[in-house]
Amino acid sequence: MDSSDIQRKKVAVIGGGLVGTLNACFLAKRNFQVDVYEAREDIRVAKSARGRSINLALSYRGRQALKAIDLEDQIVSQGIPMRARMIHSLSGKKTAIPYGTKSQYILSISRENLNKDLLNAVEKYPNVKMHFGHRLLKCSPEEGVITVLGSDKVPKDVTCDLIVGCDGAYSTVRSHLMKKPRFDYSQQYIPHGYMELTIPPKNGGYAMEPNYLHIWPRNTFMMIALPNMNKSFTCTLFMPFEEFEKLLTSRDVLDFFHKYFPDSVPLIGEQALAQDFFLLPAQAMISVKCSSFHYKSHCVLMGDAAHAIVPFFGQGMNAGFEDCLVFDELMDKFHNDLSMCLPEFSRFRIPDDHAISDLSMYNYIEVTFSRIRYHEAVLRWHRQRKVINKGVFFFGTLIAMSSAYLLIRSTSPRPLDYLRRPWDWVTNFHNTGYVSLQTPWSH
Repeated sequence: MDSSDIQRKKVAVIGGGLVGTLNACFLAKRNFQVDVYEAREDIRVAKSARGRSINLALSYRGRQALKAIDLEDQIVSQGIPMRARMIHSLSGKKTAIPYGTKSQYILSISRENLNKDLLNAVEKYPNVKMHFGHRLLKCSPEEGVITVLGSDKVPKDVTCDLIVGCDGAYSTVRSHLMKKPRFDYSQQYIPHGYMELTIPPKNGGYAMEPNYLHIWPRNTFMMIALPNMNKSFTCTLFMPFEEFEKLLTSRDVLDFFHKYFPDSVPLIGEQALAQDFFLLPAQAMISVKCSSFHYKSHCVLMGDAAHAIVPFFGQGMNAGFEDCLVFDELMDKFHNDLSMCLPEFSRFRIPDDHAISDLSMYNYIEVTFSRIRYHEAVLRWHRQRKVINKGVFFFGTLIAMSSAYLLIRSTSPRPLDYLRRPWDWVTNFHNTGYVSLQTPWSH
């Protein structure tokens, strides 16, 4: 495919979030004509940002993708290195657990600022056009047509050679592919929800040590805090929805935090805690798997649209960014031949993205600090049974527990208890240093 042919190719990227804008940069560098359709307004001019605001942990995989579009240094300069986890026990004792060697760290990054930087980067390409406030109504990959609805409320058909679905966990592009024969799809909501709170700066500086991911593990509850450039921390509270629903008043909230997260109360502030807790309801977390990631040579899914995962250890964005990088590497390999590249992307990437979905509850050092393929990390995990009691949980145990759950769900009075067990194992390891298959409901 020569350069003049490439220039005539039109690509429609659905979704102007992190993965969509990064993908647009990669495609623009190949001289495709790229149109990005984003349902929301431009976050750079919006009065208030909507959607998720969880801080992101940028690791090696994500940085490699940013490096390929010459954006790594700019983004890294705006991040805060986190060299270890800081575990906060109920007694107030703090224990640091390094991620790896002294030179290894992950970066705390603002989702909003990263998205703005990627939007600025993509708009520098003359062959890219952003369409904000444009919602996808229909996707017809066989015909090379999408239908979008803009601010004028008039549906508009757009022709294109390639449709790239980067429109998140509730992807409209994927919903159309689900109607195709042999397209597999599954989703699972976990019992936990999340809520964000803020630890403000103290005396012009950080209220806690800034170069750590702070973690408060508590049975079925957990809170984490990531540092921000403005000296604050973004805290995220994870716990079952049924527990959120018990906290109905400000007094309930304060009593709960004094009981389970006592050292965080003076950091957040009682008044702010009592107010901020009720600003927004707890949000759900979903895990999505599908196969394949493509349809012929006309459509491909990436990021959360292909493999939404739960956010506990920060590989979601990194996996989505690596999707873009892998696709770009395959475009090099197959000389921009979409009929070759798209099937190979599915074949190569599905095992890895399904594996990171299974690994996402755990922070595995080889996944975080290298580009070892995710499914290879799972295979290594199987070979390392001897370290189970040091905190690496055997993947087969999770499969066995899932099978047991399916067998007894009809007779169990509390079927969701079994879904919570892996969470309890994580918490028990943080608290005791070893793995226990006991749960609070087994006593």
